[in-house]
Amino acid sequence: MTVEADTLREALLTGSRRALAKAVTLVESTHPDHRRAADALLEGLPDPSNTLRIGLSGTPGVGKSTFVEAFGMRLCERGTRLAVLAVDPSSARSGGSILGDKTRMERLARHPNAFVRPTPSARALGGVAARTRAVIRMVEAAGFDTVIVETVGVGQSETEVAEMTDLFLLLLAPGGGDELQGIKRGVMECADLVVVNKADGALMAEAQRTAADYLGALRLMRRRRTDPEGFPKALTISAVTGLGLDRLEEEMSALIAWRRESGVFDRLRVLQDQAWLEAELRALIDAKLRDTALSDLRAELEAALRAGTTTPRAAAERIVASLFSTDRGSSA
Repeated sequence: MTVEADTLREALLTGSRRALAKAVTLVESTHPDHRRAADALLEGLPDPSNTLRIGLSGTPGVGKSTFVEAFGMRLCERGTRLAVLAVDPSSARSGGSILGDKTRMERLARHPNAFVRPTPSARALGGVAARTRAVIRMVEAAGFDTVIVETVGVGQSETEVAEMTDLFLLLLAPGGGDELQGIKRGVMECADLVVVNKADGALMAEAQRTAADYLGALRLMRRRRTDPEGFPKALTISAVTGLGLDRLEEEMSALIAWRRESGVFDRLRVLQDQAWLEAELRALIDAKLRDTALSDLRAELEAALRAGTTTPRAAAERIVASLFSTDRGSSA
């Protein structure tokens, strides 16, 4: 464990925002030295606190950032320390990201009780960045009471955020029918609360009809053992006017209180750790597969694929066999 990691950890545990920003940058770095320092930093942190982890997903343009700012300002004004981890999509061509969430949450980003950190997805699946779980642990160690993970947007693999948070909100816009058909069932099954935004003005009636449609869809799904009677629910809110935010907070608090009292909360935390382990295993194996030691074999097998002398499955099996035989040899 390096002296630098010890010093940074001590500052982080005092709640230093500068230390937190530095720690998050270290965790997100792909440089091998930074990764080792980040691992040393993580290993010395105390056990996870009771920080509430909230996941938020929703279709593009639904108003996720507007909602996070409105909801977050309510929490911060009451003295809650809030961290927002906003994941922005990265360019498939350049790998870059606009990281616009901080500008869309201008008031919240300036609040002394808030820490807003935009992060590029770097092509990671699941709507979150590869090291989001580690960043969550950093903000918890810095003493934040609540952390909101805002994902890229609803997609085929947009459910990973539910595996790293205690409560998952699915934010949607008014509009049933085709909109309901377009939402992936997996995301619906993960949602604890479906929240229909923009329930104001001319869209009020449409928002109420949309919430009713989603509530009907939720009732067709099998009830989860992690939910009390009546959950999951569908609600309407307006992030602009604040309408419905009181009820949303009440429902969130009721669900978390029940999970804590019933022991579900602790079981979910165990599952979150298991999911983190599996994610790190996949990342390490993927990194090994890109290692130059396998480049010659991959080139040979790709040529065999083009020639039609092997199949993708057989080629993959040879690569995996070579990968693990190399690892066993190096560890012997």
